[in-house]
Amino acid sequence: MADDQSPDISQDSQCFIPPSVDSAQLLSGESYAYYTPCPAAITSRAKASRDGVETTPCVLGVDEAGRGPVLGPMVYGAFYLPMELHHSLLAEKHSFDDSKVLTPGVRASLMRLLNTPGQDLFESCGYAIKALSARDIGSGMMRPGTAVYNLNAQAMDATIEIIRGVVEDRGVDVREVYIDTIGNPATYQSKLERIFPTLKITVAKKADSLYPCVSAASVAAKVTRDVALEVLYEAVLHAQQSDGASAGGWGSGYPSDSKCVGWLRRNMDPVFGWGNECRFSWGTAKEMIEVKGGARVDWPVDEEDGAGQLSEFLLASGPGKSSSRSGLGEWYGQRQAEIL
Repeated sequence: MADDQSPDISQDSQCFIPPSVDSAQLLSGESYAYYTPCPAAITSRAKASRDGVETTPCVLGVDEAGRGPVLGPMVYGAFYLPMELHHSLLAEKHSFDDSKVLTPGVRASLMRLLNTPGQDLFESCGYAIKALSARDIGSGMMRPGTAVYNLNAQAMDATIEIIRGVVEDRGVDVREVYIDTIGNPATYQSKLERIFPTLKITVAKKADSLYPCVSAASVAAKVTRDVALEVLYEAVLHAQQSDGASAGGWGSGYPSDSKCVGWLRRNMDPVFGWGNECRFSWGTAKEMIEVKGGARVDWPVDEEDGAGQLSEFLLASGPGKSSSRSGLGEWYGQRQAEIL
């Protein structure tokens, strides 16, 4: 997988900002999807139907970056190109490989070529990104009881979404799909085959080092996540009116990174924790809030007797306040489960 512990992204001056990084969505805590235009070398179904020509058979790879960190989004990438160029263009000419074995500079350079008109990668290849925000990951995993939306389910849905976006919405004639996986590849593959019965799907561990299109997907996902983490970190520094040198950085974003854990401790609000950059469902964050310094908040019980009088008393002093029962809830703020 593209889920490696890389050096502190805030210190990586070689970072290329790709169009797959949507700063506004990242800073608002929203998950989002991005798709490149269909490359010139690929004839989609719509164009084939209009011009009376054949479509271009393509291969597509899927991989992710950022499954394990407590900070930042998890990013899924899908990468596609004509089948006849799969090995010659990606593996032989541009030496794509599992993103973990490529340096940040090499990854950034490849991503730049993918997004530069006139370059062979731009003219022949397309990619899609699904960025799952830390906020959405955490809120899904912390749903009560059977409503919990675990990380594997979120990952599966992200994979389905970007494949469907390329194959169905953009009409790319994908024939073969290769996917890197965590867990049982056979179970994962079986589910995808039921959803996409016309595609030849291969799910395998270490697919990012076996299939060039998956290697390319891992690069697109990794670069997008690294730059997204940079955007989030710069926003935090701006809010704190600080600079990177004095703040000390937040490391790779992984719970095993002492620099990351130290940043979380220093920057934890005792009530609200952190901002949209943090996955509150991760054990590292939950322990800090619940055990190591989080303020205890007791919420009033909404009882029938006397609730109306208490509401009127509290809300009367504020201009423009409602005397409704819902207004009392807004006075105290959100419940802790919602905050987390």
